[in-house]
Amino acid sequence: MATKISAGILPYRISDRSLEVLLVHPGGPFWAKRDEGAWSIAKGEVDEGEDKLKAAIREFREETGFAVDGEFIALAPVRQSGGKWVHAWAIERDFDVARVASNTFAMEWPPRSGKEQHFAEVDRAQWFPLPEALKRVLGGQRGLLEELRERIANRLAPPPA
Repeated sequence: MATKISAGILPYRISDRSLEVLLVHPGGPFWAKRDEGAWSIAKGEVDEGEDKLKAAIREFREETGFAVDGEFIALAPVRQSGGKWVHAWAIERDFDVARVASNTFAMEWPPRSGKEQHFAEVDRAQWFPLPEALKRVLGGQRGLLEELRERIANRLAPPPA
């Protein structure tokens, strides 16, 4: 079985020389009461033969409702605990999280009920200062945030002495 590959977009903004990143919270009953370690970059699976950046842009739009283009920063792929590889690109953009509109998925809920319910793939999005984002994001994706910080360090305030 082939290893699953996801691709996503990591928007960031700089305010008062501090880095903030946009993360999304997965929808559905499994994630409903989870917070710390549950957030993610907006991402999704790459189809066989599909260009990873194009897939990332598509998935970002499907999960947030926002189109994105411009100068992307390619980040090194990371491997999540389940074995899935995540390819990501960062871009400096500011989005109004109140306007997030995600696509939906269907699943049987409650389990073994025979009832199909629809849930938003992303139930909310939020801007986080980097230290908070590192607590909230899935462990396997922390490397993406840390690499972004390193790549734009010259634009950020120096860490406290």
